Amino acid sequence: MLTPAYGIFAYLPGAQQRGQVDVDFAGKTHIVGLHEVPGPNKAVVHYVLDSELFAPHGPGLIYTDDHGGGPFATDANKFAFFCAAAATALREGVLGVPDVVHLHDWQAALYLVLRRFAPSFAALRKIRTVFTIHNLAMQGVRPLAGNGSSFATWFPNLKFGAEAIIDPRWPDCINPMAIGIRLADAVNTVSPTYAQEILVPSDSARGYSGGEGLDADLRAAQTEKRLVGILNGCNYPPRQPRKPGWDRILTTMRVEATRWIARERHLPAAHYLADKRLAKLSARRPRALLTSIGRVTAQKAELYRAPTTAGVSALEAILATIGSDSLFVLVGSGDPDYERFFTEIAGTYDNFLFLNGYSDGLAGLLYAGGDLFLMPSSFEPCGISQMLAMRAGQPCVVHGVGGLKDTVTDGITGFVFSGRTPAEQAEAFVARLAYALELRGTSPGRWQRLQQAAAAARFSWAISGATYEKALYGYKSQ
Repeated sequence: MLTPAYGIFAYLPGAQQRGQVDVDFAGKTHIVGLHEVPGPNKAVVHYVLDSELFAPHGPGLIYTDDHGGGPFATDANKFAFFCAAAATALREGVLGVPDVVHLHDWQAALYLVLRRFAPSFAALRKIRTVFTIHNLAMQGVRPLAGNGSSFATWFPNLKFGAEAIIDPRWPDCINPMAIGIRLADAVNTVSPTYAQEILVPSDSARGYSGGEGLDADLRAAQTEKRLVGILNGCNYPPRQPRKPGWDRILTTMRVEATRWIARERHLPAAHYLADKRLAKLSARRPRALLTSIGRVTAQKAELYRAPTTAGVSALEAILATIGSDSLFVLVGSGDPDYERFFTEIAGTYDNFLFLNGYSDGLAGLLYAGGDLFLMPSSFEPCGISQMLAMRAGQPCVVHGVGGLKDTVTDGITGFVFSGRTPAEQAEAFVARLAYALELRGTSPGRWQRLQQAAAAARFSWAISGATYEKALYGYKSQ
């Protein structure tokens, strides 16, 4: 495995330098160190490439929110350099000669441009190279030229075929995601259903993400038998932790909220409201504890905001449905617009708690201790939250798209809703959730069987890995 060091990984305890390479990038030669970093799995060797260019705003910062140079400007510089450094390290043999080079998302795609068009990297064409799409919506589009973060700046002397790198919508821009789809020997998405959904154009009126402007390239890859959908896996410990009591969950929420408040110079409204709500919550467990954990983005949160025929948002309709003696806890951060929406709802409804942050320990307790997990993603390449909730025996209510459709079986391991438009989806979301809670209250035996089936479901990395080896890498497991 190879990643940038981000100014931190090369300096972890036990890290050892294994070599260095001179990398030509943006008209200059940069010295890049190669370090091996110890990890928990001895079978996986983790190398990192170290240079100050991988930490332009300080150590440990992987992604940057750009305000002046346009989306992806800083990150595109960083990852274009990473691709050049990785290609150079492979060419110089400091990484050995791999059987397969496996690239992930737009950040690694420019490696394929060097492999295809740079004469000095021609030897890399002999190594099979595959490309995984984790989220098609993030494409890393940047100008072709005329910008400090542009293709011409990174590779000023490279002659290339425009049809391989140009964005299909903006001919003066490159699209790294499109490059990966066009130039890789094989392409995969992280669930079979998502691989089919992205073959058609996006349709905002239906709330359908589709191919995000790259459906023609994806259909071409499918026609060439280069596109496959392979479901991500989930790790399963030998024993699941015991279901935590409400007192432990409540205490942990209060502790984490206090920690988040302590880090802030000015108290955000979301933290203030959460602190007030947590102080008032009863020591008695809610009749039903609904949970949701994930990034607060349009993909994950838009259906909560979608209007219903009752004249309120789907989230408000849900809160009316569950009643004052139940509680919905939503944990996450991300888009400020959606954070404001959840904060406003939390200021109005006593049975909604918005924890605007993240903690592994808290997430684990909510997966294990919740009664019903909600995941109404507008689209979902795979999803891990629903797998973690199911693993802990918590049934999920999910939108029947992508990996959610591939992992949750309606009425057996959870509850699935659908609809032709966002409005229909919102109505179906509320109705399916109401049905799930009614089932829990009126048919405890069936509910227990549903919990057991969710906990027994298995999405094995061993199976996914064997499929990767056969369908992507071109050989079978030994």
